[in-house]
Amino acid sequence: MAKVLLEMKNITKTFPGVKALDNVNFEVIEGEIHTLVGENGAGKSTLMNILSGIYPYGSYEGEVIYDGKVCRFTNIKDSEEKGIVIIHQELALVPYMTIGENMFLGNERGRTFAIDWDETYDKADNYLRIVGLEESSRTLVKDIGVGKQQLVEIAKALAKNAKLLILDEPTASLNEKDSKALLDLILQFKKEGLTSILISHKLNEISYIADKITIIRDGATIETLDKSVDEITEDRIIRGMVGRSISDRFPKRESKNIGEMALEVENWNVYHPIYEDHKIIDDVSLYARKGEVVGIAGLMGAGRTELAMSLFGKSYGTDISGRIKINGREVNLPNVRAAIKEGLAYVTEDRKDNGLILGDTIKHNITLANLSGVSNKGIIDADKEYNVAVDQREKLNIKCPTVEQNVGNLSGGNQQKALLAKWMFANPEILILDEPTRGIDVGAKYEIYCIINQLVAEGRTVILISSELLEVIGMCDRIYIMDSGKIVGEVEGDKATQENIMSHILKTSNKGA
Repeated sequence: MAKVLLEMKNITKTFPGVKALDNVNFEVIEGEIHTLVGENGAGKSTLMNILSGIYPYGSYEGEVIYDGKVCRFTNIKDSEEKGIVIIHQELALVPYMTIGENMFLGNERGRTFAIDWDETYDKADNYLRIVGLEESSRTLVKDIGVGKQQLVEIAKALAKNAKLLILDEPTASLNEKDSKALLDLILQFKKEGLTSILISHKLNEISYIADKITIIRDGATIETLDKSVDEITEDRIIRGMVGRSISDRFPKRESKNIGEMALEVENWNVYHPIYEDHKIIDDVSLYARKGEVVGIAGLMGAGRTELAMSLFGKSYGTDISGRIKINGREVNLPNVRAAIKEGLAYVTEDRKDNGLILGDTIKHNITLANLSGVSNKGIIDADKEYNVAVDQREKLNIKCPTVEQNVGNLSGGNQQKALLAKWMFANPEILILDEPTRGIDVGAKYEIYCIINQLVAEGRTVILISSELLEVIGMCDRIYIMDSGKIVGEVEGDKATQENIMSHILKTSNKGA
């Protein structure tokens, strides 16, 4: 008979003004891969933070029973001593330390005040081999890519003798190839007896990897599906998550009103900010019209974000050359202030580090890019700022009790909508959206897609950068394809397929090889 490794019984967790979890029950069988799904703000991460001791015993109601014993964890070290290890969506690695140092940080090899570095690096190299990462443990973390950093986090967990591995959106920042490799690694660990809990919004990944799926909505358990018993479809999962069926993942625009030229970029070149002889963007030319959604597709490292940031007030790169025209007029955008003044906005892919001030209020974040819009003779009008924030909250359906709360307390999807609100209040004509739906659920994605459609219906221009090919195909009128800093193809949205986009990339990569 299958052994129950984990039981979480009647878990209730309340934050000021919000009941995050309401009598949640969750059970995991030893050796299975159990996925936890739900909209942003549904309570998934809160539940896992209780399990891992981040929210200590006494701050919630209910019981955690692990390996047959009631557990009352007061911190994360308590849970790790039991073999419960959590890997968060935002990787907890120190860039200027080596892989080996990171792997044993807080878990050092040797004696007090005398670290055994030979043992540290030997053991680290061994765990790197287990996860299939061909890097020396003496390499600095800053010198490896995000996909490899994710493997370092898993190796770090194994070094803590993990018996129950919790992975929160582990593939959110990975391309399709690295995502598949990571999922296959988790499946391999399952064969070796490791139990995993996976939080993910990617329904194709859930279908591929999960033995069981528990759906949480509004802090309550909706149902647990067993792959060996239940008929599991994407529509059933979505219906459980959002309380309704989303028959079409991408909302249709009723009428496309594509007008005059809004943005023209000609012969754009950008060099690396540190390695100044390394060209990152190579002679890129593109255009976008009013009322048009233009996609930029490409694999990780293709140069999409670097292109966007360099156009937005030269906020990335050195020795930048080329021409930008907005509404047919050549413009000079030497800094972000100038770009905003000319009606350009860039919604970063990194909302937590570069897009929002997490320790400040929703209200202040929303008005930050257009303080003159809430000021009178250089002095901020507090009432006007509050009213603007409330208006944006209602327009974008940001779920929060008050705009005076810290934006860092919002779920990922609502943070993303707050970031959009910030730039929409700046009233731009052209919005560059860089991975606007990364790490958010299907319900929040649909809302953002509707916002994009509304923006272009108003005659604005949207440039959409996304690693999800189906998203680019489903939302864009035209798609530029990038590889190695160059535009290597252009396809009409209604003629685009995953195959013809990838064929442009692979043909170019093979030529380079």
